[in-house]
Amino acid sequence: MDLSQARSRVDAIDDAIADLLAERMAVVEDVAAHKAANNMPIVDPAREREVLRRAAGRVGPGLETAARRVFETLMDVSRAQQRQALGIDSPLAARAREAVAAAAEFPASAVVACQGVEGSYQQQACDALFPLASILYFEDFASVFQAVEKGLCQFGVLPIENSLAGSVTEVYDLLASRACAIARAIRRPIDHVLLAPRGVELGNIRKVYSHPQALAQCARWIKARPSIEAVPCANTAVAARRARDSAAGDEAAIASGACAQLYGLEKLAFDIADSAGNTTRFLCLARDLMVTPDANRASLILTLPHKPGSLYAMMSRFASMGINLTKLESRLIPGSDFQFRFHIDIEADARDSRVPRLLGELERGAERTRFLGWYREL
Repeated sequence: MDLSQARSRVDAIDDAIADLLAERMAVVEDVAAHKAANNMPIVDPAREREVLRRAAGRVGPGLETAARRVFETLMDVSRAQQRQALGIDSPLAARAREAVAAAAEFPASAVVACQGVEGSYQQQACDALFPLASILYFEDFASVFQAVEKGLCQFGVLPIENSLAGSVTEVYDLLASRACAIARAIRRPIDHVLLAPRGVELGNIRKVYSHPQALAQCARWIKARPSIEAVPCANTAVAARRARDSAAGDEAAIASGACAQLYGLEKLAFDIADSAGNTTRFLCLARDLMVTPDANRASLILTLPHKPGSLYAMMSRFASMGINLTKLESRLIPGSDFQFRFHIDIEADARDSRVPRLLGELERGAERTRFLGWYREL
């Protein structure tokens, strides 16, 4: 047959499949009612194995894998249909719905925890988020999480990833282990400047201080000057203060231009990042799940069963619900036999009823599901 005839035949087959799918879902609701009446679980592993075996046998050699993928998806949809028919909700989905129902506007003023000292990029991100912030500074990222957890600060602002240097892995690991939620996110341009005390010349510099991420973002500039030693610091503003306090006459810092006036330093070199468009994404943390009416992102962490198909099964849920996944990052679970957890960001309007349903399905299929927040990203 020619292409037109073949496509007509495919259309007819697709129509039959669609009709059979509708018929199957109607029968699935009868199955759900029977299970509920007889106190039977939704999931029947022995039955599902038999369905997969029979489907693989019917399609014949060469199509077994395709049949397995199709029927695994079909059974996944059928389980969701049964739960919906019986009104079964998951704790995580219910929590998300409650947070949406209690949605409130993001505050203009708050007590906010930041790592480092005045002049850091985190402090600048905090000012962009809160016009009237009272900022408390802490030595490290873990202390910021702790301040929010214990209620010392209402919010905490921390970097999570940079367009040049990548993820801030320590913050990702803390998100997995500490009890904080994401209330807001913001992307800020980063403009690194070389700062030094007055009288210090560029050609005399032998040591430059900055945060490891900033040093990585300026690696090309540093590499081109082999006489300069890069020294990591807790924060770019801490680095600027350290350069200010140095009496050696050959030390400088990579920090924001705002630190020049703040710490009485001179700007010796501009635009020293490896490329233009250097941007850092910052998270605003809260102690409890907090949804605002303008939320457009959601984040979660999944730990999946260590078996073939686990990641595919998880990804297929996003695709089947038409939800756009904007970030997927794996992190090795410390102490495990190379088992990974997955950090996920999705596009998710606060009014999107698909998100709680998705969370419920993910919670049932994962070993552990942690919902980090439903928030606005600026």
